[in-house]
Amino acid sequence: MRCADASRRGPHRVLHGYPRNGCARRDQRLTCRRAAPGARFPRRVKPSPVIGIVGSAGTYGRWLRGFFARHMGLRVLGHDPGDPAADPPEALLEQADVLLFATPIRVTAALIDDYVRMAAGREAGKLWLDVTSIKQDAVEAMLRSRAEVVGLHPMTAPPKAPTMKGRVLVVCEARLDRWRPWLRSLLDALEGECVYASAQRHDEMMALVQAMVHASHLAQAGVLEEYAARLGGLEAIMPFRSASFELDVAIAARILSLNPAIYEEIQFGNTHAAEVLDRLLERLAELRDLVRRGDDDARARFRERFLRSREAFGARALAEGNYAYERVGYLLADLVGSRYTSVHLPDDRPGSLCTLLHVFERHGVSLESIHSSRTPGGEVHFRIGFVRGTDPAGLAAAVEEIGRSGIGRVLESG
Repeated sequence: MRCADASRRGPHRVLHGYPRNGCARRDQRLTCRRAAPGARFPRRVKPSPVIGIVGSAGTYGRWLRGFFARHMGLRVLGHDPGDPAADPPEALLEQADVLLFATPIRVTAALIDDYVRMAAGREAGKLWLDVTSIKQDAVEAMLRSRAEVVGLHPMTAPPKAPTMKGRVLVVCEARLDRWRPWLRSLLDALEGECVYASAQRHDEMMALVQAMVHASHLAQAGVLEEYAARLGGLEAIMPFRSASFELDVAIAARILSLNPAIYEEIQFGNTHAAEVLDRLLERLAELRDLVRRGDDDARARFRERFLRSREAFGARALAEGNYAYERVGYLLADLVGSRYTSVHLPDDRPGSLCTLLHVFERHGVSLESIHSSRTPGGEVHFRIGFVRGTDPAGLAAAVEEIGRSGIGRVLESG
């Protein structure tokens, strides 16, 4: 999530670059609060409120703009210095019933403070939201307004799907009253798996869920960088992969392919991250020292630590995690199959997949696996794997019929 450069400033002093005074950090716990003193609320909120997005040209700003407009049928205004056609801040403050900040972590709190000053009380009775990855500073800044306040954190990059179905969405209700029913309708429309927490608890959790995990994979990427040069590059290492290694490389590649500023702020902007990284380094140093010693006592200490962690996880978490790993392992194995076809079904109706599968049946082609996924452009497609020894002529005839009949569009075959 980004708000572009600081070069375009309107008549109001709205910060789009790094704030000179930084973002204040506070440790007190945030609890759900009622309306701000002196705030006046309408008797009921509009069923179809106008949405204003600050940071509307960023990746999440663009996704949310499309979601509100297409999925919820709402009017959306957007301000972003990276968009010459964007609405001015004053238009958002005057017309938007819901103001959402989708801006870089580092500037969000200061930017919210600017909007509080410009609003000058006009935000009373409205709803302010943010979607940054660190919550405490942003939520506290919004609480300095007279608006109702909720922090949201989608635990995913902007999805290619139209909703967040199957993805976790953390909800930090800081001050919520009359907008609660509408917020519920928004969360229902997003279809995410909602988890509720205070802003402080969210940030504590993110030090583990994001900062520790990202740091681990960035460290692995650095080690691979050093060794790959000597061993012939990553492409020389991958043929020796295990499922665990393949998953770790995929996660590292995912991180490295995205905006480094996001990952920088997840580390530097979370007051709990340094402590978690200290614990991680201690565990790695302990393991390194035991391996260097290499004696029976060191091995016994290793087993003791291993079994202690196993007990701490608990039987249920071990069983569920192991099963999830096995499922992913089977998926990875299916995806490297040499004989497959990927098909997009443009006609999204009941029975369309069945019609597709009947084509293979008519041509005597037996299926080994079928998985749904999305193309980089967001189109749903089915990757169908075939058993060894499949008749090439029968498969070619099936693929030709799929395209000719208009049942589907063949994206790729192997």
